[in-house]
Amino acid sequence: MSPCRVCSHPIREFFDFERQPLSSAFPRPGELDQEYFFRLAVGMCESCTLVQLIDAVPPERAHHQGYPYHSAASSVMCKHFEQTARRFLETELTGADPFVVEIGANDGVMLRTCGDAGVRHLAVEPSGATGVRAHRAFFDVDAATRIRDTDGAADVVYAANTICGVTDLRPIFEGLDVLLAPDGVFVFEDPYLGEIIERTSFDQIYDEHVFFFTVRAVGALATRYGFELVDIERLPVHGGQIRYTIARPGRRAPSPAVADALRTEQARGLAELVTLERFAARVQRIRDDLVALLHELRAGGARIVGYGATAKSSTMANYCGIGPNLIPFVCDTTPAKQGRLTPGSHIPVRPVEAFADPYPDFALLFAWNHAEEIMAKERAFREAGGQWILYVPQVHIV
Repeated sequence: MSPCRVCSHPIREFFDFERQPLSSAFPRPGELDQEYFFRLAVGMCESCTLVQLIDAVPPERAHHQGYPYHSAASSVMCKHFEQTARRFLETELTGADPFVVEIGANDGVMLRTCGDAGVRHLAVEPSGATGVRAHRAFFDVDAATRIRDTDGAADVVYAANTICGVTDLRPIFEGLDVLLAPDGVFVFEDPYLGEIIERTSFDQIYDEHVFFFTVRAVGALATRYGFELVDIERLPVHGGQIRYTIARPGRRAPSPAVADALRTEQARGLAELVTLERFAARVQRIRDDLVALLHELRAGGARIVGYGATAKSSTMANYCGIGPNLIPFVCDTTPAKQGRLTPGSHIPVRPVEAFADPYPDFALLFAWNHAEEIMAKERAFREAGGQWILYVPQVHIV
């Protein structure tokens, strides 16, 4: 068995998605021989209960920069990050000269909102392409030292959908120890294992998500590196996340929400292997049901296309064996993906305008976590008689 990336105890594997590509590497039609594949398997640490990938993608292959996700493309996510910034402005960034740092700031929606309020801010972003002031590096002790020497201690260090993809978490916490002010907080939000299990949203498991956190596992993680989990908040975005607040020990009284969540997780058996094995059985059932439905619809003459060439859809399409024989193309709003093929499954990606030229009979919604926003935008599809196919929490037609 592989060792846990945090505590080095054995990891017990509970599901194998087999051969999978890099979820953000969309090849051109003539580049198929250059695709990289790896074994996507997931397990739970027998000691700290942290769920994680068995085999991570090698560093030289990871963090593919060609097709980054842009939060500004979604009005829901823009609003979410603006609200996050306002919350910090009201509760944490209230001193004489507050300072906020974001690890992996994407296109900088949260930081720009803080900046508009006159708050000093900085992104720590290897690509540097965030639209805000950025320190171009991975976050570690060296980066933290340079930032503190230049800007002083941080009142808030924030990360969204970033920490779960960091293979080695020790440098992150060592950097936090350098950069955080004595009463500062580290706030991060990532997909919640409890939601993944409840919804059977297995497509949240792909190469860019190395860890799948629970409150129990994050509490143990914080303690191991000399910090304390003091608050949690459930979030509806991206299919269900939790926002964790971590502080230096004894500086803040833990919120009752932490103890409440720990009791709920124990009652649900989130730290028990049998719970994960039941999840695995449901995943297999979804695959069988979806493939059977697509074959049945195609045999009946129905035209089906995909909607949303997401990172999640890479796991789903490759695990289920869905290719252009079932889905001739998938529509996506990202120009850099258009004219390319989906990773591994090689479904052509076309502009979203192709969706209505003409409308299909059915649309397989890969971007199910944005279902409400997308369905409102594509209301004419429903009015024309079109139907959506979803597979979370089970296969169903809307």
